[in-house]
Amino acid sequence: MSISKEKWVTAEEAVGIIKSGDRVFIGSGAAVPRVLVQAMTARHEELEGVQVHHILTMGTTEESAPYLLPGMEQSFIHYAWFIGPNARQAVNEGRAYFIPAFLSEVPHYLTQMEPDVALIQVSPPDSWGYCSLGVSVDVVLAAHKASKKVIAEVNPQQPWTQGYSYVNISEIDYMVEVDYQLYTYEAEELTEVQRRIGENVASLIEDGSTLQVGIGVIPDATLPCLKNHRNLGVHSEMISDGIMDLLATGAINNEKKNLNPGKVVTSLMIGSRRLYDWADRSPAVEMRPCDYTNDPFNISRNDKVAAINSALSIDLKGQVCSDTLGKWFYSGIGGQVDFIRGASRSTGGKPIIALPSTAHSGDETVSRIVPYLDPGAGVVTSEGDVHYVVTEYGIASLSGKPVGQRAEQLISIAHPDFREELYDYAIQSGFMMRKIF
Repeated sequence: MSISKEKWVTAEEAVGIIKSGDRVFIGSGAAVPRVLVQAMTARHEELEGVQVHHILTMGTTEESAPYLLPGMEQSFIHYAWFIGPNARQAVNEGRAYFIPAFLSEVPHYLTQMEPDVALIQVSPPDSWGYCSLGVSVDVVLAAHKASKKVIAEVNPQQPWTQGYSYVNISEIDYMVEVDYQLYTYEAEELTEVQRRIGENVASLIEDGSTLQVGIGVIPDATLPCLKNHRNLGVHSEMISDGIMDLLATGAINNEKKNLNPGKVVTSLMIGSRRLYDWADRSPAVEMRPCDYTNDPFNISRNDKVAAINSALSIDLKGQVCSDTLGKWFYSGIGGQVDFIRGASRSTGGKPIIALPSTAHSGDETVSRIVPYLDPGAGVVTSEGDVHYVVTEYGIASLSGKPVGQRAEQLISIAHPDFREELYDYAIQSGFMMRKIF
C-alpha cells in the first residue's frame, strides 16, 4: 500500500507540531520512541508547560526521558502513571508527579484526557497498510485512539505481534523512519535465597493453572521450577523470556484456559532480543490492552489463576507495601491489585505475594516483614486481599484468618534474626497472647 509523501517526515519536523501546554503521551516499555523523545526535548527552550504522560519506559533518563533532567521543569511537566528507574529521582525531588492508579484503569483515564499528541513506535506497515504496536500494547492502544495527533517511529526492529496490536497508517499523522534495537532485559544470576523463594512459589502452583508473572528475580526464580508442570496457561499484563522457555518444554500449552484458550495473553513484553524475535508473527501470543488483561473479571474467568507479585515490605496484619520505601516513591500500583483480586475470584485461584525476608539499608540488614509499615509508606494491597505470602523460609496462608494467626504465620517465614522482636511487638500490641514456638 502506498503511503503519501507528506506522512514521511524527520523526527524534528514531526515534533514541530507540539505546542506549549500540550498533553503528550509517550509509548511504553522497551518500545519507548526515543528518537522522537530526543527531538521533542531538543525544543525545550521554545516550549513551556508541555504535559508528558507515560507508564514505565526503559532506558536511562538521558536516553529515553531527557525531559526529566534537572532544568527541564519549565518546559515539561511529567506525569508518571508508574515510576520506573528513569523517573524515580525527578518524582522524589518534586520535579515530576506520580499518579496512583490501577493499571486496568489507566486506558480509561487516557481516553478521557484526549492527549494532543501521542509519540509511539510501530513495525513497518504490511501491504494492507497495517503496522503492529509490537511489544507494547498496554496503554498505548488507548492513547493512540484518543490522541488528536499521532506520530509514529517506524522501526524494522519492532516485532509484528498478533492480537489487538494493529494500527493502520490512516490513523497515523506523521511517520518517522528509524532503525535501532529495542531495550532488552537480561536475567541476572540467581542467589540461593531467590532460588528457594522460586521453589516455594512453584510448590503452590498446580497443573492446569493460569499464570500471571511480571519481570524480575521472582519470576526468573519461579518459572524454571515449573518445567515439569503440565497444561499451564498464561494471562498476564507482562511476559519475559521465562514464558517462552516453558512453552518450548510443553509445560505451557494454554489448553485449560476458559478465556482465550490456546493463547499466551499479555499486554507488554520486556525481555531479550530472543524473546522479541520469537514473538514476531507468533500464533502462540495474543497482545491485548491492559484494560482487558488486567480486568479482574476477565482474570477470574480462568480457573486456578496463580497471580505472582512481589513487595518491598509487609506488616504483621498483612498490609503490602510495594510502591514506596518509606516516603520515597519507588514504583507504583501497576497491576498487582488487579491480579490479586482477579485470582481470588478465580475457581481454585491463588493470589501470591513473594519477597525475600530481608533487605539491606546501607550496611544494615533489615527485615521485610515488619511490625508496622514505615511512616509515609503506601499500602498497595490491603490485608483483606492478601492470601499467600512467600519468602525463602516458607509460605504463610493469611486468607480468612484473624490478625493473631496472620502474625504467627508471617513471623514463621521471617528471617530468624528478627522473629523475637516481631513476637514481642505482636504480644505487646495484643495481636497474640503468647509465643507459639
